[in-house]
Amino acid sequence: MLEKKIRAVIVDDELLARKFIRRMLKEDPEVELVGECSNGKDAVSLITRQAPNLVFLDVQMPEMDGFSVLEEIVVDPLPEIVFTTAFEHYALQAFEFHALDYLLKPFDQARFKATIKHVKERLLQRWDGNGLEIGAFIESVRRHPKYLERLILKGSGRITILKTREVDWIEADDKYVHLHMGKSTRMVRQTLRAMEEQLDPNRFLRIHRSAMVNVERIKELHPLFGGEHTVIMEDGTRLTLSRHYKDKLFELLGRPL
Repeated sequence: MLEKKIRAVIVDDELLARKFIRRMLKEDPEVELVGECSNGKDAVSLITRQAPNLVFLDVQMPEMDGFSVLEEIVVDPLPEIVFTTAFEHYALQAFEFHALDYLLKPFDQARFKATIKHVKERLLQRWDGNGLEIGAFIESVRRHPKYLERLILKGSGRITILKTREVDWIEADDKYVHLHMGKSTRMVRQTLRAMEEQLDPNRFLRIHRSAMVNVERIKELHPLFGGEHTVIMEDGTRLTLSRHYKDKLFELLGRPL
């Protein structure tokens, strides 16, 4: 049993998600909702002003995402963070930020209650003086790499951790992407644009509106008419380099001798 109420904040750009979390929190007498907002900029201000114990933080928001919010806030002690998102591949990045939990939308009441139980256990430890060292937590956030080095993939009853450098190329398919790794392929619910923003541009580069490649896996370039090129990957895959992206690729690879 907690000796004081948990002060919670909700940060999510989806109204329905905020309503669901708000309703669930109201059912718990040990939690007090002290504020909510729909974007990262307001979140920084709200968290700084209210100094909550718990923040439900959406990953993808306009202008400033959830990870950027964590890098901006300066409060001591830092609140426990529960990330919320519709995209599973953010999970590993969330835990690299020492998030307490990660809720994959749409989550149900049972999953939410399990998270709240975990929150209470963690806060009870913290309030008893056995929690995480806040200074170390802040420092780990400041050192966090800007681009993803690993992806977490769920499927076939298991979770696979994939190093991004193992990906040969990425193919767009509406709201999904296909990750090609040699002869194997994995599908992820994510747009190519969103994936492009999270991968190191010195390693991964868009070569066409529907394809992005790991430049270290490029074997040959064959010129075509109109400024386009055929890109031949190490596994033999042939892709088209549009003239719109040609200069960026040659800048990264270096001009041919």
